[in-house]
Amino acid sequence: MATITSLGSGSGLPLESLVTSLMAVERRPLTSIKNQSSAATAKISAFGALSSKLAALQTAAKGLMPSATQTALDKFASYTGTVKDTAIASASVSTGAVAGNYALKVSQLAGGQNLLSNAFVGGASAPVSGTSLTIDFGSMTGAGNTFAADGTRSKTIQIDSDNQTLAGVRNAINGANLGVTATIINGANGAQLSLTGSDGSDQVFKLSGISELEFNPDAPTGNYTQKTTAQDAMFSLNGVAVTSKSNTVSGALDGVVLNLTATTTGDGTTLSVTRNNLDGAKKALEGFITAYNDAMGTMNTQGAYDPKTKVAGSLQGNRVLREAQTDMRALLFNTTAGGTSDYQRFSDIGVKVGTDGNLSLDSAKFTAAMAADPNAVANLVNKVGSAYNDSIERVTGTSGSISAATTGLQGTIKSLGDRQSALELRLTTVEARYRSQFSALDTMMSKMNSTSSYLATQLANLAKTS
Repeated sequence: MATITSLGSGSGLPLESLVTSLMAVERRPLTSIKNQSSAATAKISAFGALSSKLAALQTAAKGLMPSATQTALDKFASYTGTVKDTAIASASVSTGAVAGNYALKVSQLAGGQNLLSNAFVGGASAPVSGTSLTIDFGSMTGAGNTFAADGTRSKTIQIDSDNQTLAGVRNAINGANLGVTATIINGANGAQLSLTGSDGSDQVFKLSGISELEFNPDAPTGNYTQKTTAQDAMFSLNGVAVTSKSNTVSGALDGVVLNLTATTTGDGTTLSVTRNNLDGAKKALEGFITAYNDAMGTMNTQGAYDPKTKVAGSLQGNRVLREAQTDMRALLFNTTAGGTSDYQRFSDIGVKVGTDGNLSLDSAKFTAAMAADPNAVANLVNKVGSAYNDSIERVTGTSGSISAATTGLQGTIKSLGDRQSALELRLTTVEARYRSQFSALDTMMSKMNSTSSYLATQLANLAKTS
């Protein structure tokens, strides 16, 4: 008898189809488990998206709050510095500045020592007599205005014997990075070495070691012509004398950096520092409104249900989402400034809610409020920002409701995974049992069919012989 290789091949019955139908019924619980696991995974993903949007809103809320060292209004302050005579100076202003007008007189700009050597007729390749050049830095001091070297800043530069030329000296000085720049100017009478030091009265330098390039600040004639001396900037603000080693001056006025470019005559010029509270506050509030609308839009989508398509958002009916939505809406107009100001709620300063639930800012109303009572507006904005920051932290923080819900969902997914594994193992056993039973049936039916055929043949033969 031939071996049966597939169910039904011996009996002709649709046993393979029957096994498939039976297993489809057996697998219904498995499909349910997979659907539950997919739904839990989708919720975790939705919570991640929600957390991201709320984090952005929290960042925007913090943008409404001052630091520990600021007042509510200082948070939004920006400053502008303007010098009346722009040829004299310019100014950049930052937090900490004090608005006002300051009389500015500049009597001297900071500058560096500049020397121009005698001409070398041999040009840049003209030889020099020494193989080392010592540069001593210091300042001119005392009643005699004599050079006092700072021993900690003395440097000896070696001149390569293969490059013992004017160009070699230039290259060695520049390569030492000491704050002295060397260049060669090729003039009608030959090459001249130009040396320029850094700005400031303590940047005077003395040269020794190469006889034709030596320079002594106490006797500045001989090998060089001294074009400029090392000096500090000297100026006054409201009559107070100030010196600076640089023409870029910080520290003379808190929060103000001056860039001096020319000296003044007569009464000098005026530095004006102005403060602007409106622009910073408006920008921060508009950023909050954008983040709020974005977060609420995400929550509305996640919690929605479309009766036409019968499709629900990933968090439709979820308690965490519902509570977050309620809190976000309530804080808008339940948070008050306190005190006696006319500006107690967001609606008082121009924040409006549209029919779609989105916020917008009435710029004119906000500008008027800031003009009328900027401190009250800033205090209100700070309180709203603080309220949102605290509320969102309870939702998105490490111990927040989203974290707890996500942990619970992860546990659910693991439990469902364990159930799925156990069920899949059982289904394998069930299918094997069905196949064993139907295989036996198939074999039995095959034998019966063979016997039936045999008997039919024998009966037919008997009929022929009778």
